[in-house]
Amino acid sequence: MLKKVPHTYVIIFFIIIFSAFLSWIIPGGEFDREMIDVNGTMREVVVNGSFHYVDNQPQTWQIFSAIFKGFVNTSNIIAFVLLIGGAFWIMNHSRAIDVGIYSFLRMTKRLEKNRILAYLGVNNVIITGIMLLFSLFVAVFGMSEETIAFIIIFVPLAISMGYDSITGVSMVFVAAGLGFAGAILNPFTIGIAQGLSNLPLFSGIEYRFVCWIIINLVGITYILRYANKIKKNPRKSVVYEDDAYWRDRGGINLDEIDKRKPLAAWFVYGFLSLVLAYISFVEPITTMSVGTAEYRIPALPVLSALFIIGGGLSLRKSIHFFVLQLLTFTMLFLIVGVMGYGWYVMEIATLFFALGLFSGISMGYGGNKITKLFITGTADILSAAMVIGLAGGIIVILNEGKIIDTILYGVSRAMSDFGQLASVSIMYVFQTFLNVFIPSGSGKAALTMPMMSQFSDLIGLSRQATVVAFQFGDGFTNMITPTSGVLIGVLGVARIPYEKWLKWVTPFIIILIILGFLLLIPTVTIPLNGF
Repeated sequence: MLKKVPHTYVIIFFIIIFSAFLSWIIPGGEFDREMIDVNGTMREVVVNGSFHYVDNQPQTWQIFSAIFKGFVNTSNIIAFVLLIGGAFWIMNHSRAIDVGIYSFLRMTKRLEKNRILAYLGVNNVIITGIMLLFSLFVAVFGMSEETIAFIIIFVPLAISMGYDSITGVSMVFVAAGLGFAGAILNPFTIGIAQGLSNLPLFSGIEYRFVCWIIINLVGITYILRYANKIKKNPRKSVVYEDDAYWRDRGGINLDEIDKRKPLAAWFVYGFLSLVLAYISFVEPITTMSVGTAEYRIPALPVLSALFIIGGGLSLRKSIHFFVLQLLTFTMLFLIVGVMGYGWYVMEIATLFFALGLFSGISMGYGGNKITKLFITGTADILSAAMVIGLAGGIIVILNEGKIIDTILYGVSRAMSDFGQLASVSIMYVFQTFLNVFIPSGSGKAALTMPMMSQFSDLIGLSRQATVVAFQFGDGFTNMITPTSGVLIGVLGVARIPYEKWLKWVTPFIIILIILGFLLLIPTVTIPLNGF
C-alpha cells in the first residue's frame, strides 16, 4: 500500500527545517551592499570583492518565528490573493463567466466549419493563441502577480473544453514562465540584469527573440500534446478528482439565461461612465512603456469611450454580459495601469475589489449579501494564502542564517577553474538553484549580477551570456519553486494540490532546463550581435 503524499503545509515545513539545518553546516558570510542607480531606479546591490565571513547564525527555534515573519514579508501577496478570491466569488455567483465561456464555445463550434482551422484543430489554435499572448506580455513588460487573476477565467474554460485544470493553468501561468525565460524587453529581469552588468539596455535582443520563439515552440507543443491526451481520456489527469469542483458547477443553457436588467446595473453603468469620463479629462494622454520605448497615446479616453458604448449594448442584452463587460475592461485597465502607471499588487487588488463590488451591485445584491459572498470567497482561497505565508518562512531562515551570500561566494570561486562553456553552464545551474530560494527576479539580479558580470570578464566570457544564463535560471523554475507566492496563489485558485502539480510539472521542467543548456551554447561558440 502506497503511503499518502504529505500535505503541502507539511512539505513546506520540512523545507524550513532543512534550511535551518543548512545554517548549522554552512559558514555564515556576507557581502557589503550599496545603493546604485539602475536604469533610473535606486537598487541595493552587492559590492564585488567584499565578501567576508561572519559569526555563524544557526537557526533552531527560529523555524517557528520564521513562519510569522514569512507572513509579514508576503503580506502584500496574501492580501492580493484574498481580495481577488472574494471579488471573483461575488462575480461568479452571477454565473456571468459561465455565460461567457459557453458563448465562446458556441462560437468555436462555428469556426470548425473553416477547413484550415478544422485541420489544425480549433482548440489547438485557441490554446496556442492564449499562451503566446501571455508569454509575450511577460517577455515584454514582466507581468507576474497579475496572472493569478486570470486563472479563475481560464481554468473553467479549459474544463468546459474537455481538458483539466492543469491545462487551464498552462494557458496562463506556464505561458508566463516561458515568457520569463525567453524575456525580450522585461524591465524587471533583463533591464535590471543588463543595467547591473553595464550593458546597453536590451542589447542582444536578436538572439533573445530567437530564444523566446524556440522556448515557446517547445513549451506550447508539450502542453498541446498533454491537453489532447487529457481530451481523449480525462481520467489520465493527475487532478481528475480535484477537478470535480469545476465539473460540478454544471452547464448553462444560453437560451434560458435570465434576461433581466436590474435598475442597479443601469446605475453602475451611469456612475462608472461619469467616473471614466472625468478620469479621461484629467489624464487625456498616457505614456505607455514597452522596454526602452515610450508611446504617448490616449489610452484612458479610448477605453472609456469603448466602455460607455459597449456597456449600454451589453445591458440591453442581459445583466450577465454587462458583468462580463466589467471584467473585460478591468483586464484592459490593468494592462494600461501596469504599462502606463507602474501599478503593482496594491493597485491591481484594488481594481479587482471594485470589480467584485460593482458586479454585486449590478446584480441587485444588497450589502449583506455582497459581504457574505466576499467572506465566502476569501475563506475559499484562504488555504492558498496560508501556503504563501508559510513559504515565505523558508527565505527568512536562509537570510537570518546568513548562508545565502556564502553559497553565492562558494559557487563563484568554484567556477574559476572551468572554461567558458562550463562556467556559463554552472552559472545557469546556480541561478536555477537560487531561484528556489529567491523567486524574485529583480532581487536575484541585484544579488548575483554585479559579481557574475565581473567574474565573466576574468575568464573572457561575454557579460551578455551571463545575462542569458540568469534569465533562463530565473524563468523555468518559477513554475516549480514552493517559495513563489505567485505559483502558490495560482495553484490555490485553480484548486491544484502542490504535490500533484510537482508530479506533473517535473518532467516538463527537466525538458526546459536541458533546452536552456542547448540555447546557452551559441552565446559562447558563435559571434552574436550584442554579445
